[in-house]
Amino acid sequence: MSVIATVQRLRRYPVKSLLGEDLREAEVDRGGLERDRARALLDLDTGKVASAKNPRLWAGLLDCAATATADGGVAVTGPDGRCIDEAGLSELLGRKVSLIAERPPGASIDRSVPEQVLAHGIEAEVEGTVVELGRGTPGGSFVDFAPLHLLTTSSLAAAGAESEVEAERYRPNLVLRTEGEGFVENDWVGRELTIGATLRLNVLVPTPRCAVPTLRHGPLPRRADALRIPAERNRVVPMAGLPALPCVGVYAQVLVPGRIRVGDEVRLD
Repeated sequence: MSVIATVQRLRRYPVKSLLGEDLREAEVDRGGLERDRARALLDLDTGKVASAKNPRLWAGLLDCAATATADGGVAVTGPDGRCIDEAGLSELLGRKVSLIAERPPGASIDRSVPEQVLAHGIEAEVEGTVVELGRGTPGGSFVDFAPLHLLTTSSLAAAGAESEVEAERYRPNLVLRTEGEGFVENDWVGRELTIGATLRLNVLVPTPRCAVPTLRHGPLPRRADALRIPAERNRVVPMAGLPALPCVGVYAQVLVPGRIRVGDEVRLD
């Protein structure tokens, strides 16, 4: 196996669609990074999980941040950095929400058509699809599809990011420092990665991008090119039955659990 990358950042998002936190090391099991997307906000009017993939309703989620607490819970802060509860979140978002820790059967989100969001703006009513959560992940977390999302610094640069901080727009679990140019992880699909001493992954599919990278993420301003450039340079078919879509990063499943640390080497079979 050849070393192709090193782990530059570890990110988890204790509450789905809220800003997350950096880690120095973490356990990874078959459900993904420990305590990643372990909670979500449920829209009490629709019964769907709140997701910034529908920015007309939920762009405000990205003004809030969540951190995992030592007692197994989460702490949520609002745009002013102060702790905020369900009532405060409901007032901020303009919709009544509940913070939940168990994924209901058939839990789903609304995903707006990203090209229509680009064309008409985040306030416009656009077409969308309903996406069932966690179809490729064991357990009850609120991940979109697979346990882990990987993004390389090569792809970040190819997507036009002005700094590596902009990785946060794409909400990866692992940011991997690579030396190649372009969307290098496309070539990893169907192959296995070993990270550190024991963690072993199977790379499943390229990650289709929605409107989320274009939105404001805390101090990061809106940037339409975060989607427009991948749409021009890396429109690929992520899996059978889907059309070619703008993709950045890859989804992976966990074959052998293990502990992962910033600085770990990544080897490709």
